[in-house]
Amino acid sequence: MRLSCIVIALTLSTHLFGAVIDTTDMTREENYHQEHGSKFLHKIYELVKTFSVVDTDYVEPQHYNYTFMLQNTNSYELYQLRNETGGKIVFAPEPAYKLGPYFGWRWIFLGYTIDLAHLNDNNGRLDFNLSLYSNQIGIDLFYRKSGNSYRINSITFEKPYDTSAMSGTRFDGFRTSVKGFNIYYIFNHQKFSYPAAYSQSTVQRRSCGSLIAGIGYTKHKLNIDWLKLDDMIKHRLGDAYSSEIIDTTIVTSKVDYTDYSVSTGYAYNWVFAHNWLLDVSLQLGLAYKHSNKGTRTAAAEYHKDFHFRNFNLDGITRLGLVWNNTKWFAGANAIFHTYNYRKSKFSTNNTFGNVNIYVGFNFGKR
Repeated sequence: MRLSCIVIALTLSTHLFGAVIDTTDMTREENYHQEHGSKFLHKIYELVKTFSVVDTDYVEPQHYNYTFMLQNTNSYELYQLRNETGGKIVFAPEPAYKLGPYFGWRWIFLGYTIDLAHLNDNNGRLDFNLSLYSNQIGIDLFYRKSGNSYRINSITFEKPYDTSAMSGTRFDGFRTSVKGFNIYYIFNHQKFSYPAAYSQSTVQRRSCGSLIAGIGYTKHKLNIDWLKLDDMIKHRLGDAYSSEIIDTTIVTSKVDYTDYSVSTGYAYNWVFAHNWLLDVSLQLGLAYKHSNKGTRTAAAEYHKDFHFRNFNLDGITRLGLVWNNTKWFAGANAIFHTYNYRKSKFSTNNTFGNVNIYVGFNFGKR
């Protein structure tokens, strides 16, 4: 009995001792990983901090941790389609007028807006825009889906016909979507501040400009029911008019293409009075457009001639006017993207963007 107890005691002590050794090894391993993980996170933190380093003779840094803002966002879009004979159709959805609150903590800024113009509409329209501004790097993310909200803005023929009966007509046979991103680098980022103009997190104290360079990616989808448009033109203008612009042997019904671009441009912050700032920015991009598989056309033989594998110029325009005394701020800005495709028989031009009007204040001193 006594021997059995000793054996049991030795057995338990061996297991316990082994457990202590294993725990010690695990603790050392955890400490090793924690130490190296902390160093890695510290390096990331130091790298992120460099994005906000400024020359305080030109830019006054943010003094607060939190921001509250009320913003009105107005969204616009325009599509132009042309054929080889000079016929042109311009589509535009009804503008969206949104209003909502935003709350920010340093770099993170979240909000929600309600489309006041389409509270009860179920048109399938989606509009997502996110812009991230640091002094050194900027990012634009966007996704737009038109739904069935397009109207015919105008129709132009080669001959000077009266087409006013078509203007403003709702047309649910035209649907589009655009999604993508732009990433750009601000070279003179210590003296020039994009956040001063577009996120109100700093204040530009002396006028300054900077060169900008970036890359972009967008995916475009366009679908138009030409037969429905043909019927509408015949109904409103007469049979003779539709043949001037509708030729189902050469136009596509569905286009799906991807746009890769490299851009460069210049931005300038003009401090025209104390606490006031006007920013003007323009980027031009050389874009390569690649037609995706599955693009369907009205006539198979035209598919051979209709390719988006060519280069065109795209553009991004920004305008910003802001008053900011570091505590309170108010202003307006506009950001518009333009995409072009040109070929002998068919061309498109798409412009979309937002105009924002806002007022807010900062709180929670650092």
